[in-house]
Amino acid sequence: MQTNSLRWVFPFVALAIGIVGFMGVNAIAQEPEQKKAVDTRPTVQVEPVAANDHQVIINSYGEIKPLENTQLSAQVSGEVLSWHPNFVAGGVVARGETLFTIEKDNYEAAVLVAEADVARAQAALIEEQAQAQVAEDEAKRFPSKARTDLFLRKPQVLSAQAAVKSAQAALKRAQRDLDNCDVTAPYDALVVSRNVGVGQFVTMGSQVAELNNIETAEVIIPIAGFDSVFLPERIKGITATVIQKGLNSFTREGIIDRDLGIVDSATRMSSLVVRIEDPYGLKTKQPAIKFGSYVQVNFAGATLNNIYRLPQALVNNQTVWVVNESQELEPRKVTVIREEGEYFYISSGLNADDQLVTTLPEYPQKGMPVKIAGVAAAPESSELSTSNTQQL
Repeated sequence: MQTNSLRWVFPFVALAIGIVGFMGVNAIAQEPEQKKAVDTRPTVQVEPVAANDHQVIINSYGEIKPLENTQLSAQVSGEVLSWHPNFVAGGVVARGETLFTIEKDNYEAAVLVAEADVARAQAALIEEQAQAQVAEDEAKRFPSKARTDLFLRKPQVLSAQAAVKSAQAALKRAQRDLDNCDVTAPYDALVVSRNVGVGQFVTMGSQVAELNNIETAEVIIPIAGFDSVFLPERIKGITATVIQKGLNSFTREGIIDRDLGIVDSATRMSSLVVRIEDPYGLKTKQPAIKFGSYVQVNFAGATLNNIYRLPQALVNNQTVWVVNESQELEPRKVTVIREEGEYFYISSGLNADDQLVTTLPEYPQKGMPVKIAGVAAAPESSELSTSNTQQL
């Protein structure tokens, strides 16, 4: 009997225990945690772009050369008596200074002989002019009698005048030869080499030295084709900056003097000539730019209007990335018209105040949603439904 009672009671007890357990578990899960939605958009940094006018700076390189190089020669023959202390290789001499002196005895004697010839010719001319005056007076006393030019001594006077001029010319040549015994510097010069010494006999026309003009230097700079389109219409007289690089770097001012007017057949480059006054700084006390130095030359080219300047790292295959109004990535094809240093100069493809992306995601795609660094995201409302249903 008791066994039958337990058989009926046990199922109800098990059901009650199950209901109580279910209610306990349901109570624990009654208030689920609310989870915030995770923003998976990549973060990018942007900066606005603006168009400006840009002054093109053209860079080139060249070698400093003298404006003039003279192979100095003697104009007379003779023995060298002395030479200037600075008339040595590397020496600097001023315009008009005597470089060396040739023995003058023979040339002084030649001047004396020429002066005597001039005096003799002038005396003969005076005598002929006097005789011509006598002949003219005699002709006046007998006007009816015909007189020839020979009688009036006109040919004799002309011959005497010619003799005077010839003697004067000979004196001038003799004086010139005497003056040429003192060989002077034709300009402020750097002596490159000297081939003469005291006691040496030099002949007329023999080379005695090589001089470089240090009053003005020139540097020929090649202009590449991509730079030539940015040259100003008038280049003569434009100021250029000449830069000497190295441990003791410095800058000097130069002036563009001319265009050589040809295009090199090998490099397809044109060339400009820049002049530098007083390259050795003798008068201006500026740093010396020695001949043979390799220098950089910068000068202002044309002005570009409404140009965007971007770092080269942001331009890939003529394309940049911007963030549009929907905060999505958008590629833009741009036109690069010039490169200077670390920057590209762009004429088209961008608009003023475009948000240029400066830090791209790893795999940028057109239309990819992004977050802009430093800009708070708009709050998003989301309702999470909670089920508090209890089953009994």
